Amino acid sequence: MGLGLPAFRYRRIEPTMFSGIVTDIGTVRAVAPGGTTRMEIATGYDTGGIAIGASITCAGCCLSVVEKGAGWFAADVSAETLASTNLGTWRAGTRVNLERALRLGDELGGHLVMGHIDGVARIASRRPDGDSLRFVLEAPQGLARFIAPKGSVALDGVSLTVNEVEGRIFGVNIIPLTLRLTTFGETAPGDSVNLEIDILARYVARLTAEGGA
Repeated sequence: MGLGLPAFRYRRIEPTMFSGIVTDIGTVRAVAPGGTTRMEIATGYDTGGIAIGASITCAGCCLSVVEKGAGWFAADVSAETLASTNLGTWRAGTRVNLERALRLGDELGGHLVMGHIDGVARIASRRPDGDSLRFVLEAPQGLARFIAPKGSVALDGVSLTVNEVEGRIFGVNIIPLTLRLTTFGETAPGDSVNLEIDILARYVARLTAEGGA
């Protein structure tokens, strides 16, 4: 016997994921401070195919599209995000790595990236290494233990393999293609980049800390 309750349709909500493969370089065209800071970003994406509420990583930070027009979209950025990423330094003209969320069946070209920034790393140096550039970076104190040689990190939304680690210092090589298709070719020592540690490293560290319980 039915209870006369309305029927509900349940939809499983999957987490938004990215691969760390940048597919466009956007340009900040306006920053409007307020209770939340509104960022407008010019893009080469066909914004007609981007839904309101869709997720796009902007320099590695997952933001939701709140408005759009031909060749641009807007996102609201909280004070917490501004404080824990490099987004607080953005001005009109700042160039930004962009990646749209993965869809079921998309190729995972980099590694699984959440778009949740863990902290900000500082570029200590960059120098030629063959045809590539060798970047040496300094990680925040609390995040250094999550970075391992041959492991993965996302820097400003770019999936990279770690070469070496010594304390808080770690190095990555960036090939010419990546330099051309991302904003890394425009960076200099002293610049800050958004750092997302590998999700697998995060969970391994948690299990280790709890003794596997």
